[in-house]
Formats: sequence, structure tokens, C-alpha cells
Amino acid sequence: MPTNLRVDDKLIEKAVELGGHRTKKEAVTKALIEYINHLEQEKIISLFGKIDYAPDYDYKAQRRRG
Repeated sequence: MPTNLRVDDKLIEKAVELGGHRTKKEAVTKALIEYINHLEQEKIISLFGKIDYAPDYDYKAQRRRG
């Protein structure tokens, strides 16, 4: 799906240079992947302290089964 975006050329050129990318598309794709990963990590971090766990759960038990 082709998409036309107006992006600051200086930003794209800097991203290509710093990232060692061969193309602008490669730099933008990498940036989007990292942005998505960052947002997903923030979502997970926001769950800290909100999820109950069983205090008697032995997480090492599954390691011993293997």
C-alpha cells in the first residue's frame, strides 16, 4: 500500500546516516518498529503493581520438569 508522507528531509537523512540504512524506506520502517516496541513496553510497564499473583507459585518448578 503506497503512502505519501511529508517528512523533514534532514530528519530522514540523519536517520539513514546514523542507522546505516541503505534507503529512506528502511530507516522509516526501522523507526516505526522501534516506536511500536516502545509503546508496547510502556503498556506492559503500566501493569506493574496491578496484577495479582499467587504468593505460593513456584516459578522454578517448571524449570525442573524440563
